[in-house]
Amino acid sequence: MTASGTSGFGAEYARIVDLAKLGAMVTKTVTPRPRRGNLTPRTVETPSGMLNSIGLPNPGIEGLLAREGRAWESLGMPVIVSIAGGSASEFRDLAAALEGYRGVSAIEANFSCPNVEDGMEFATDPELLALATGAILEVSSLPLIVKLSPNVTDIRPLAVAAQQAGAHALTIMNTILGMKIDVHNRRPFIGATFAGLSGPAVRPVGVRLVYQAWPEVDIPIIGAGGIACADDALEYILAGASAVQVGTASFVRPTAALEVVEGIEDYLRNSEVGSIDRLVGLAHPEPA
Repeated sequence: MTASGTSGFGAEYARIVDLAKLGAMVTKTVTPRPRRGNLTPRTVETPSGMLNSIGLPNPGIEGLLAREGRAWESLGMPVIVSIAGGSASEFRDLAAALEGYRGVSAIEANFSCPNVEDGMEFATDPELLALATGAILEVSSLPLIVKLSPNVTDIRPLAVAAQQAGAHALTIMNTILGMKIDVHNRRPFIGATFAGLSGPAVRPVGVRLVYQAWPEVDIPIIGAGGIACADDALEYILAGASAVQVGTASFVRPTAALEVVEGIEDYLRNSEVGSIDRLVGLAHPEPA
């Protein structure tokens, strides 16, 4: 899959990549009302990735469906809409707006954005996470993917809470909270001060979190964070992920997600493995 925020709302990415060759596309996150986003600068490269504090700029749910949603059916692939609200009721309203909307295959609840005000409340409190998950499922018949944050002491209680509340899958993980200081001006470089770190630097953290969460839940896990090639994706799969998302690598190579798919196919052929399912969680020790 593409990771949320890295391929827009679909139509623009479709102009350069054959989306039909991917498993799914996750849209940029949409909120109840339009957002302009955070102050600039919003991004900066790091030695092994990037920091971003975009702030979820988007046209709001009504604007999104009016402008972008009409193209989703023609993309030739499942479209997963990423949503974010400031309360359980806002998550419920967003899900209700998508119910029955043609071209939407699933919802990814962004409970874990680290660069908006109060963006991590749901991702760090199992009770709030379960409350918001339940609110979405009250009004939605779509499969619900809950996106979890790495900015917690232990991800396992959050994964269990999401499953118990009815989530159909988990995305692990969102970006890691970071910061850059401009040493010449002696001030934070990013306009909003803090930002989300993504790219190769975070992959070992993401793989560890998937590895920890997998034995605790029975629902599929989607691995995300620092995936740039097939081997990166396979690390997540062997740790317990049933699917992966490619994000930051697409800014460097727009075809990165397709290259990951092709690389996994080559690995399966060369290893004489008939299905990716046979690799999920294989890095865990066998039960005694």
